Amino acid sequence: MLSSIINFFKTGPDKPLLTDKEKIKKEYEKKRWSVFISLILGYGFFYTCRLGLSVAKKPILDAGVLTVSEMGIIGSVLLYVYAIGKFANGMLSDNANIKRFMSISLAFSALVNILFGLTTQFYLFVILWGVNGWFQSIGSAPSVVSICQWYSNKERGTRYGIWAGAHNIGEGLTFVVTAFLVSYFGWRAGFIGPGIICLFVAFVLYHTLADRPQTYGLPHVADYKHDYSAGKPIEASVRTLQKMALKNRYVWILGLSSALMYIARYAINNWAILYLQEAKSYELMDASFVMGAYPIMGFIGASFSGFLSDKLFNSRRNIPTLIYGILQTGGMLMLFLVTPGNMIWDTVAMGLFGFGVGGLIVFLAGLIAVDITPKATAGTVKGLIGMFSYIGAASQDWISGFLIDSSKIMVAGNAVYNFHNAFYFWIGASVLSMLLALTVWNVKPKE
Repeated sequence: MLSSIINFFKTGPDKPLLTDKEKIKKEYEKKRWSVFISLILGYGFFYTCRLGLSVAKKPILDAGVLTVSEMGIIGSVLLYVYAIGKFANGMLSDNANIKRFMSISLAFSALVNILFGLTTQFYLFVILWGVNGWFQSIGSAPSVVSICQWYSNKERGTRYGIWAGAHNIGEGLTFVVTAFLVSYFGWRAGFIGPGIICLFVAFVLYHTLADRPQTYGLPHVADYKHDYSAGKPIEASVRTLQKMALKNRYVWILGLSSALMYIARYAINNWAILYLQEAKSYELMDASFVMGAYPIMGFIGASFSGFLSDKLFNSRRNIPTLIYGILQTGGMLMLFLVTPGNMIWDTVAMGLFGFGVGGLIVFLAGLIAVDITPKATAGTVKGLIGMFSYIGAASQDWISGFLIDSSKIMVAGNAVYNFHNAFYFWIGASVLSMLLALTVWNVKPKE
């Protein structure tokens, strides 16, 4: 049975190469667009099944279902499992049929969300959110593998940047639509609603994603586009190439830098709505409106990043990485320093942070590492970087929960939370990430 499951998800055999150039072009372009649009929308919807807890925290807290520390633990469990799954499933992605691997994982994540909305037991929350973390970990690496399979080196930065902005679609839907569902139908709707929607999205993905070009009788993308700017594809087994990639010290440096960046990213993802409600006295919908600037500007930042590096810096990623790092740190610092009652400035700060994070997710969390390693190992490299990133994000969640919970004071029988220590932690991580990224300044792309 296990072998049958493995074979089901394994990439198909190469078909005889088509000889009609017009037919190759027509089929290639049709599938490239179908794959690209599916990756953007599909990966965006993955996030709606991951961030529901961020929106529903205060209603769950007010209902006495969970404490801040317990929510921090639950969030950390998802992210720790997600981190391990990123690496394991990233390696599997290099040999997987992306069409099946990605769509079915979203379907299972959707089912787990529905179950999550039907329970009130802490330990069940922990187990379910951990299981959700595993299926969620199958979203990113397969997407990067598919981009590398269908787009050549000179195209990859722009396409990767646009795809990386897809998570902002999911974040935007979560922070606005899920907030609406929670406000009017209760916290359970924040999980059940996205779960039902994502079951439908998973069905669509199964019919619009694709396996490798060679399984359809199409040539390697480098041969199709005559793009050998990163060198010709290396003729070696995937396992051999994976070992080469894992021995590259720059990949590990980038992983650590990304981990620190993800501390800042998930600090805002998971705690900003509660921060705006508790420290700045926003209602949930107002806090969600401020948060809405984050995914919108994040999408713009991510989409522009690939074009910026491809067209203005000849596919070099170093200067754009520094620019985006400064914007991320500056936006977080501004959000911390703006006094309560200034919604416009809070929104501007959130937008700056989102724009910076959008670009850094492109560069630090995958593209630079994919550039400097064999493209056949894109899943492994993305998985390793992802493991580092989400260990950082997971550690952030329970550390932040502890820092916030330990600083609360009781006023007239009500808990008042102080976020100062948490912000020092988040901003410090952002600065360290930027400094570490500077150590790979002169690394160049290669096949």
